[in-house]
Amino acid sequence: DLQICQHRAPTCCTKKMEESYQAAVRRERAQSIQALNFELKYMIVGHITAFQEAFESLLRFAENRTSSLFETAYRPMAKEAAEPVKELFTDISLYILGAETTVESAVLRFFDSLFPLVYSRLINPGITDLSEDYTECLRLTRQDINPFGHYSKNMVTELSRSLWASRMLSQALSLGIEVINSTEHAALSKECSRALVRMQYCPHCQGLTLIRPCVGYCLNVMRGCLASVAELDAQWREFISTLEYLTNEMAASHELETALAGIWSSINEAILHAQLNGPQLSATV
Repeated sequence: DLQICQHRAPTCCTKKMEESYQAAVRRERAQSIQALNFELKYMIVGHITAFQEAFESLLRFAENRTSSLFETAYRPMAKEAAEPVKELFTDISLYILGAETTVESAVLRFFDSLFPLVYSRLINPGITDLSEDYTECLRLTRQDINPFGHYSKNMVTELSRSLWASRMLSQALSLGIEVINSTEHAALSKECSRALVRMQYCPHCQGLTLIRPCVGYCLNVMRGCLASVAELDAQWREFISTLEYLTNEMAASHELETALAGIWSSINEAILHAQLNGPQLSATV
């Protein structure tokens, strides 16, 4: 009643042994693939961890530097500006991690919140208290009034280029782990497990326990077993090329550290621009 190791000669195998052999080849293949994947997965996880630690450190530094700008140069509005600054850097962090948001919306929302403070604390310091309606009106008309000139748009442009590459790299590394996990746990087909048993264990039924399959036979069986996974080869190579491109971009004109370190300077220039045009802004408002 043997289904796989059928021989004309007498055999020491039973159907139950065939089933045990099938379980063994599935276990052995899974262990082999996991062992081969371990180094690659470990390396990618290490890169993800190092990348996240690096950009979180850069974000903290940039946020602290921006907060210090308000505390030293714009003390009258420092306390109220703390929350918009925190929201800006939270939004940037979420963007890099892949959230459904944009750099433009984060930056413009920050300047929307900043305008009422600049208007009431720096341009017209005599105003003791703005009503909620008036503050909201200033927020909503900030883009029309354009108090910060081209500096707000420049900040969007500079950050978008750098943060885009960082966001793509973060997502690409995570995708690599997903691909490895999905291929690592791909189930062996019935035909594959039967072919593996014939190759590895059927000789045992004849007492030939020391004979190993030739390389060509082994490769043909494994090509059949891993055919579905092998189809990923071209796309995986393209994925690796994309990673190389992204890392080169981040090391060149889209350097994350330079972009984040320049946020405080862009905000400072924007505020100075608004102050220089204070009388005209007041008349427009």
